Amino acid sequence: MSNKKVVIAGGGVLGTQIGLICAYHGFDTTFWLRSESSIGRTTPKIERYSALMIEDLLKAKALVGNPMGAFMYPKGMISDWLGMTAEKIDELAEEAKRILKENIHIELDMAKAVKGAYIVIESMSEDPKAKIDVYTAMKDLLDEDTILCTNSSTLLPSMFAEYTGRPEKYCSLHFANTIWKNNTAEIMGHPGTSPETFNAVVKFAEEIGMVPLQLHKEQPGYILNSMLVPFLSAAQALWANGVSDPETIDLTWRLATGAPAGPFQILDIVGLETAYNINQMKPAAQQEGTIENMIGKLLKEKIDRGEKGVNFGKGFYEYK
Repeated sequence: MSNKKVVIAGGGVLGTQIGLICAYHGFDTTFWLRSESSIGRTTPKIERYSALMIEDLLKAKALVGNPMGAFMYPKGMISDWLGMTAEKIDELAEEAKRILKENIHIELDMAKAVKGAYIVIESMSEDPKAKIDVYTAMKDLLDEDTILCTNSSTLLPSMFAEYTGRPEKYCSLHFANTIWKNNTAEIMGHPGTSPETFNAVVKFAEEIGMVPLQLHKEQPGYILNSMLVPFLSAAQALWANGVSDPETIDLTWRLATGAPAGPFQILDIVGLETAYNINQMKPAAQQEGTIENMIGKLLKEKIDRGEKGVNFGKGFYEYK
């Protein structure tokens, strides 16, 4: 690919990780952010996730020669585990330190940010109005050939296609958290997405170390969140209904399934604002006395106290 410029619109948890994995794989990556305060929130995330990526890469040295290594290495950062050595991993880590600085840029001017981009990945919050505002502002600034993707977790691309000014060059490209380890990329078009765009996004996903997971039709929540959101909602309902506390609910899930994290630990990683926005989209959330309404109120209380998840130092758990 001759054009290696990628733009990430938004600097949230996943937006930051998407930008970093693109940079790691050699793409010139620009974060477009809305304000100086956004830079203040995003820069620590870039530093934090850069450090975590390099840390996990170096930890993979301990997996060399281990039969489980082929299942546990950071697949988004090492393209081929076969023949991997500790020395090669050290080389990759040193290269990562350099390239994650050189290939990352931050821009507040939208026109400058998107000029010459091969692909723009919108990674704003799960708020339809916020997304429409960005698309409306961006549509006349994009180059004719630029592909536009949304990383929306729950909203369908057909909801926004008309606002993009390029419906045939627009689709969803959704990633899992800790993208450098859980290297999934769910690709979902809308009825107006051209086959050329869909195939180009599949190829791009492969180029940034992901496994492209192709959806054949629109599905709210794609494949992953169609399974994950009901799971997290069930856990929150147990909490809101007073059945048990988050720590015990998490412990139950970890002990019984062998999973490394429980639902409230996952919610802290996802971020409580995202969880709140998803919950509030349910009609029942507006009806006094429903479980969804109770969940919304409890989440809002935590958000108002600044307990928004891992990146804020506290969510359901404390993080130092």
